[in-house]
Amino acid sequence: MSLLATGAVAVAAGGTVLLANPRAAVADPIEDCTTTTGAIVAVDFGHWGGGVVRGCDADPSTGMNLLHKAGFTTAGTEHDGPAFICRLGTGGFNGGTQYPTPAEEPCTTTPQATAYWSYWIAAPGQQTWSYSQFGAATQKPKPGEVEAWVYGGTDIGGTSGAPSFTPDSVRARNTGPSPSASPSASPTATASPTGPARTGDPAAAAAWLAARLVDGDHMENWAFEGPDYPRTAQTAIALAAAGTQDPALRKVLAFLRAHTDAYLYPDGPAGKPDSGAAALLALVAGSTEGDPRSFGGRDLLAALTDHVCVGPGENGKCTAAGDFYGASSPWAQAWAVVALRRAGVTPPASALARFAVLQCADGGMAGSMIVAGGYCESDPGSTSLAVLALRGATGYEQMAKKAAEQLAASQQADGSYAPYAGAPGDTGSTAHAAQALLAVGQGARQSAAKAWIAARQGEDGGVRPDEATTDADPAATEQAVLALTGTDLGTVRHNPDGATTPPAGRTPDPARGSAYLTDRARLVDGHYYEAFPAFADFGLTIDGAFALAATGTDDTALRGIVDFLDRQGKDANDRTVNDWTAIGTEYAGGGSIGKEALLAEVVGRDPRAFGGHDLIAALAAVTCARADDSTGCAGAGNYTWATSVFSQALGIMAQLRAGDTANAAAPIAYLKSLQHADGSWPSLIPATGDSDVDSTAMAVMALALVPGDEAAAAVDKGVAWIAGRQLADGGFPGAAGDSTNSAALAIQGMTLRRSAHGPGIAKALDFLAGQQNDDGGFNVASEGQRGSDVRASTQVLGGATGVSFGTLRRDLGGTPTPTPTATGTATPTATATATATVTPTATATATVTPTATPTPTATPTPTATQTVTPTGTGTPSPTAMPTATATPTTTGSPTASDAPVLPGTSVPPAVDAPVAGGIDEPVRGGVGAPVVAVPVQVGSGAVRGGGLASTGTETLVLTGAAGLLTALGAAAVLVARRRAGTSPGRHR
Repeated sequence: MSLLATGAVAVAAGGTVLLANPRAAVADPIEDCTTTTGAIVAVDFGHWGGGVVRGCDADPSTGMNLLHKAGFTTAGTEHDGPAFICRLGTGGFNGGTQYPTPAEEPCTTTPQATAYWSYWIAAPGQQTWSYSQFGAATQKPKPGEVEAWVYGGTDIGGTSGAPSFTPDSVRARNTGPSPSASPSASPTATASPTGPARTGDPAAAAAWLAARLVDGDHMENWAFEGPDYPRTAQTAIALAAAGTQDPALRKVLAFLRAHTDAYLYPDGPAGKPDSGAAALLALVAGSTEGDPRSFGGRDLLAALTDHVCVGPGENGKCTAAGDFYGASSPWAQAWAVVALRRAGVTPPASALARFAVLQCADGGMAGSMIVAGGYCESDPGSTSLAVLALRGATGYEQMAKKAAEQLAASQQADGSYAPYAGAPGDTGSTAHAAQALLAVGQGARQSAAKAWIAARQGEDGGVRPDEATTDADPAATEQAVLALTGTDLGTVRHNPDGATTPPAGRTPDPARGSAYLTDRARLVDGHYYEAFPAFADFGLTIDGAFALAATGTDDTALRGIVDFLDRQGKDANDRTVNDWTAIGTEYAGGGSIGKEALLAEVVGRDPRAFGGHDLIAALAAVTCARADDSTGCAGAGNYTWATSVFSQALGIMAQLRAGDTANAAAPIAYLKSLQHADGSWPSLIPATGDSDVDSTAMAVMALALVPGDEAAAAVDKGVAWIAGRQLADGGFPGAAGDSTNSAALAIQGMTLRRSAHGPGIAKALDFLAGQQNDDGGFNVASEGQRGSDVRASTQVLGGATGVSFGTLRRDLGGTPTPTPTATGTATPTATATATATVTPTATATATVTPTATPTPTATPTPTATQTVTPTGTGTPSPTAMPTATATPTTTGSPTASDAPVLPGTSVPPAVDAPVAGGIDEPVRGGVGAPVVAVPVQVGSGAVRGGGLASTGTETLVLTGAAGLLTALGAAAVLVARRRAGTSPGRHR
C-alpha cells in the first residue's frame, strides 16, 4: 500500500514545516525479491558514518513506494513538498533518524547541488548505475531492478557522483521459483545477457542488400516467379534506416510506386486492398518522408481504415472482427497499426481490441490470427511488433507492458531470441526484439541482442539467419539493419532526395494537448497541478498557464489558473503561490518571483499588483549586490537563490517587460558573463563548465529583449550553438535523454533567427509530433519510460508555437491570437516587439523546468533536484537599454518611457514596430489567436565508509565514497539553493 498520501506535517528545528512520512510500512522480507520479481532499493548512509541499507518491495508501483515499502521514511522540503526527497531514514540506522538532520539542512528550499540525495537505477542485468530520468514518484521499477540513493554532490547528467557500490552487490541473489508455465502466470524478466561487445556495420549490410536487387530496383524469391513485393518494401525501409544507399533507395521507391496496384490488389483492381501490402507501403512512405495518403496514386491509410473486418468470413480474409482485411498474421495487424499511428491517424478501436485476443497468458502475442479460446503460443516477432504498435496507445498501456515483460523474459543467455521453444536463436526474431526492447527502454537487453546479430554478419556485410546457416539472407539482413541502427518501423525517417521538410501534418496537436492539460483529473479544481497528493506544484501550474496562453486554445481554463494564483488561492495544505516564491522572506527566490511576474505580464495583468505583491519591486529587492553564500548569491546581478541560468533569465524577462530596465541592468550583465566562448550557457549558477540546450534557449530569449549589437551577437552565437546540437531525429539532448522539453525550448530559441533555421525548426516539430500520445499528452523523451507526462506536456505545448517567453502575450480581456515572434537583438536601437509568427504551428510547451536539474519530463535544468519546474530565471546582459517607443493602439497611462500602457497593466500594448534590438524577419501564421510581442521600455563533507545496516532480513556491509546526483522528484520544480561554506552543518 502506498504511503504517499499518509504524510504528516512535522515541525523541524527552527519552526520549518515539512511534509513527512512519520513511519514506513512494514518492510517486505528481503527474500520476497528475486532476480526476476520485485525490486531492491539501497540507501547509503556513509556520509554520517553508517553503511548501505537495502530493502525490498515485492510489488513496487513507483520508486517512492519502493522506498516506503522497503522500510524507509522520507521528508520533503517546504518549497517543493514531499515529492522532492530531502531527508531519508530507516530503523536500520540510528533508530530511524532522518538525514540530513535539520542542523545540516533545514529543507526549507531545494538543497544545493553539492549536498542532496540523488537517485540511481540499474535495470535487471545492468552492471552500472544510471541517473534516473524520472523522480521517485513517477519512476516505475521493473521486476529485478535495483535502485540506489546516495547523499553528496554530482554534476548534471550523472557523469560523476554515482554510488560507490555496484548494482550486483545489492541486487537480489535468490532466483526464486522457476517461471511458471501456467497460462495465467505473468512472465518475469531474466537477467540481461551481456553478449559480445560487437556493434555491427549497418552500412555494409545496406550495401549487401542493394547488391541483391534485381535490375537494381526490386527483390525476387526463388519460391515463385516475379517480384517479391513484401521483401522489396522491407528492403526499402532497411535502406532508409541505413541512409547510405540513396541511389538504390530511389530506384526501389520508383519501382514500388509503379507497382503499387499490383501489390495492393492481389485479386485484381475490382478486389479489396490487402492490409499487409497497404501497411508496408505506408511504412515505406513514412520512412522515406513521403505521403502515405498519396503513394503510387493510392491513399494507403484509407485502404486500412476503410477495410476492417466486422466478423469472420470474406473468403478467409477475415478471421475475426477487428482484423484488417487480409491480415494473415499478427505481424500484418501490427504493421497496420504502426503505419496509421506514425501518420497521425488513430487506429480503429476494434483493430486495437483484436490484440487482447492475440495476447497469450504469458503476455506474448500469438504467431497466428487466433480466435478467442484458441491455442496461444507466443511468437517473438509478433510480440515485438505488438509492443511497437501498442506503446503509448491509450487504454493499452498494460497490454503493451505485459508484452514487453514477456519479451524481456524470453531472451536467451547469449542475447538472442528463438522463433519457438527449443529452437536456437535466429536473426529475424532477435532483430525484431531489439527494436522493441529499445523502444521500451530496455537498453542493456537491446545491446545484447545487437551484439548477437553483429556476430552473424559476414565480411561481405550480409547477415546470416542463424548460427548454423553459412550464407547471408535478405530477410535477416533487412531486419538486422533496423536493429543495428537503433530504429524501428515507427521511427525510421530518411529522405533519399535530401529534403528535410517533414510530411504535412507532422506537428503537435495543440487542441488535444490542451485537453490533456485541462482534464480535471490533472488540473485540480481547474486551479493547479499537484506535485504530490494535496500539494500544489505552483511552478508546474504556471508552466501550464504559459502553454495555454501560447496555444490560445482554452482561455477559460487559463483564467481559472491565473485567478487562483492572483487571488492567493490555497491548495489542500493551505499553501499559496506566496509560500512557493517565499516572497518577503529570507528565502525569496528570484526565479520563482520572476516566473510569477512573467505570467502576470503574459495575460495582461499588472505584475506590480499580482498575488498581493509588487513582484517587480520584489525582483529588484532580491538582486544581489555581491557574492554571498548565506543569501544564495553567486555574484553581483544574480538573484537570491537563483541557482540556474533558467531562473536568471525568467527574472530578467519579467523586469524588462515591466519597463524596469535600470534594475535589470545588473542581472543582464551577470547573465552575459556566463556565456561560454562557443555561444552556450551552463545550467547551474555558479557555472559548472557544462553547456545546456534549455539554459541557452532561455538566455537568448532574455537577451533578445536587450537592444544593441553586443546583445545581438550573443543571441546569434547562442542560437547557432543550439542549432548545432540537433539530433538526427530532430530532437535535442537534455537530462532526460532525447528530450521533448529541450526540443521545445530549442524551437523557441531558433525562432529568434528563423530565417536561418527553418528546416531545423520543422524537424524539431516533427520530432515533437512523434512524441504526442493518443491522450494528447507527450512523452518525456524519445527513449525510456513511455507515457504522457504533465510537465513534459506543458513544456512542449508552448515551445512548439515558437513564441518567446519574452514576447508571449494572451490578454485575457481581448484574447488575441498567439503568433510566434521571431525577435532578435540585431539592431542596437530597438523598440517594441513586433508580432512575428513562427512557422511552428504545433504546440509544445516552452515552459521550462527552469531551475534545477533534470526534470522528469523535461530536460534538465541542472540543480540538485528531483523534478524540476521552472522556477528559475535567467538574466539578459548588462547593456543599457534605450527606451523603446511604441505606437499606441489603445489608450493607457504613459510609462516611464512614455510608451502607452494597457489598462490594468504595466506592459505597453504591442504595435507594428520592430522588436527591441530588431527582428531578423516578420513571420506569419501560428496557432490559436495571435500572440503580441511586448515592447521593451528601456532607457560536502568526506564520506565515511563501513557500518552494518539492514532493512527486512538481510544485513549488508559496504564501504566507499557516496557520490550523488540529483534525484528527480515526481513533479516538483526545483531550484537548487546554495549554502554558505562547504563544511557540514554550515548553512545559509
